[in-house]
Amino acid sequence: MEASLDGIKELREQTSCGVIDCKKALEEAKGDIAKAKVLLQKRGLEIAAKKGSRLAKEGRIEGYVHMGNKIAVLVEVNCETDFVARNEKFCAFTKDLAMHIAAVNPKYIKEEDVPEDVLVEAKDKEAFIKESCLLQQPFVKDASRTIQDYLNNMISKIGENILIGRFIRYKVGESE
Repeated sequence: MEASLDGIKELREQTSCGVIDCKKALEEAKGDIAKAKVLLQKRGLEIAAKKGSRLAKEGRIEGYVHMGNKIAVLVEVNCETDFVARNEKFCAFTKDLAMHIAAVNPKYIKEEDVPEDVLVEAKDKEAFIKESCLLQQPFVKDASRTIQDYLNNMISKIGENILIGRFIRYKVGESE
């Protein structure tokens, strides 16, 4: 089935994917935009998995200071090229990430970063990981997706490997 221009335009607005990708997904989904979105999301995850082994030595450090100047965050987000590090979408992603860290206060980036002795002490390991690991947390601006989902979406849109290198969160009156 040939995809309509209106359908391609609508799908592109909803997903920010390329015109050709939207057209292929709509043709494969026989014009059904909801099915096409699912197909694009699956392709995005596949793309993210393929790019995961590539080196990410460029990037940016994003800072966020919450209103009232009581909480501040610095986060390092790496990508493959300095061109992407200056990309508007990448910059928006890093700002969202810093704001999320300020709001939710994760302790670790991913599950593998949690020391074994800390994990053993947790009563409910799954809940602890969801609460303490940045990539597992529901995104503060859109609780229907996790930070990992947001990251995978960025990788598929931008076309480069993106890694969250490290972060630090300061709160007045708090020490480690």
